[in-house]
Amino acid sequence: MTTKKNTSESRAEVRIGISDSNQELNFETSSDVAAVQDLVSAALEKGTTLVLTDSRGRQVIVAANKISFVEVGESAKSRVGFTTI
Repeated sequence: MTTKKNTSESRAEVRIGISDSNQELNFETSSDVAAVQDLVSAALEKGTTLVLTDSRGRQVIVAANKISFVEVGESAKSRVGFTTI
């Protein structure tokens, strides 16, 4: 039986708006909020691509000139339980 380790990893939820598109990119990354903010700021300042890795190990690559907004926040802890409707 395998159990998940209870780590205090911080994860960030990222939402990126793409110019000329009504779609948004929504994903969770294992990086913390400050690291994501630094990567976004560097990409925007240099006019290069923004490269982030999601929590499944896939890379998200967006050209800096196509970014209309970036929303970054801490990911909510997964909750398991039952509720009544």
